[in-house]
Formats: sequence, structure tokens, C-alpha cells
Amino acid sequence: MRKRTKIGLAVLALIFSTAGWSADLAKGQDAYNSGDYQTALAEWQPLAKEGYADAQFGLGLMFANGFGVTLNDDQALKWYHLAADQGHAQAQCNIAVMFANGWGVPQSSEEAFKWYSLAAEAGLTQAQFSLAKRYSKGLGIEKDSVAALRWFSIAAELGNTSASFKRDALAEKLSAAEVAEADRLAGLWMENNQALLASH
Repeated sequence: MRKRTKIGLAVLALIFSTAGWSADLAKGQDAYNSGDYQTALAEWQPLAKEGYADAQFGLGLMFANGFGVTLNDDQALKWYHLAADQGHAQAQCNIAVMFANGWGVPQSSEEAFKWYSLAAEAGLTQAQFSLAKRYSKGLGIEKDSVAALRWFSIAAELGNTSASFKRDALAEKLSAAEVAEADRLAGLWMENNQALLASH
């Protein structure tokens, strides 16, 4: 039996933007977080069909967890993909989780790596941490300790406490040159993504 976790208010509050239609999104968000899934469904479904990525992601969450609807991995993946194709980082990360665990799709470390990479590049620290772990273990990609340290460092810099511990532990096992290269690559990513980070 797989374990599912409800995404809480803090995460959902970050995914919704402030466009004119955000009142309906916010109403759906409030309903979702209070457990009123029928209202959330009613608010998000029309927006999702119109192509709004945040609403599509919300529907994906509902189907992935069986909240207010029958748990349906095919539907979850459909809505996640629609949002992910528009660059929705959390949807990309959730697709990665589905592939990593074989939920509704054949288990694939390579596909999980691909989707974690997209979400990590988009600035999602959860995905950066997961991507670093995959590099450190060689899951879906050749093992690369420098790349692992780079992504642990980025995630740590962006506030992921677990990444800080992993970064420090890994750095102790690497040479000074490897640590310097990982630091250089992490710094380059941070420098190239200042606009992205400012919008978070």
C-alpha cells in the first residue's frame, strides 16, 4: 500500500498566482485545505479545462490522493502533465514521484530523473533535493558526486534543511577540487536564476 500525503496550505499558497481569476483558484484552495473537496473540484475544474496550470495541478492532486474523487492515477497524470507542460514545477515533481514509485505508470528511474531535473531547474527545492539524491546514488543517471553536491548546495541555499546535512556529509567525502567544482556550478546556477528566485 503506498503512502499518500495531502499537500498543505503552505505549499498550495505558493503555487497560486494573483491574476484576475485567482479568486476562484483561491476559493478552491481554501476549500481543498479545509477538506471541502467538492467545492475545490467545482472551482478548479472549469479553470483547468480552460488551461490554467494551477487548477490543473490542483485536480492532479485530488485524483492522486482520492480527495473528493475516486483515486485515479491516469487522471492525476493527465492533469499533472497538462500543468507540467506549461512549466508548473510542482506538477513536474509529482510526475517524477509517480515514476519513482511506479504509481499508475511503470516504475522508471530514468523518467523520474527527467522530471526531477525539470522541476529542479525551475527552482523547486524539493526536486533539487531529490535530484541530488539520485545523482549521489546513480538512480536514473550515472552516479556523479559533484552534481549531487551541486544540487544539495543549491537546495540548502534555498532553505532546505535536509539538503544542508546531506551537503555537509557529502563534501567531507570529496576532494577539495571536487567541492570547489560543485560550489562553482551551484554559484553559476544561482547567478543565472536570480530573476526566478526573486519571483518565489
